[in-house]
Amino acid sequence: MECEPEEAALAALVDGDPRLAAATIYSSLEPCSTRASRPRPCAELIVAAGIGRVVFAWREPELFVDCHGAENLRAAGVEVVEMPDLAPLVRDVNAHLLG
Repeated sequence: MECEPEEAALAALVDGDPRLAAATIYSSLEPCSTRASRPRPCAELIVAAGIGRVVFAWREPELFVDCHGAENLRAAGVEVVEMPDLAPLVRDVNAHLLG
């Protein structure tokens, strides 16, 4: 079973590292708020790790899941930066998933 890149990166962190509050996660896709294949979605893992900032290019398409990752992160006090100018590049790379 594959894990998301965010999940793999977070698994390598040391719990409680004080630098995490100043850390930024960069992702091409909005961190998920729901996952059928894993017990905890990426947005929840990011909050639990204490990461202070997330930057992403493309909102999770409804085709994949009804995602509220950005909203959940903001509600938890995480700074969220969307870069919609980069979204077309991410869509192009993932075109095979979009049908």
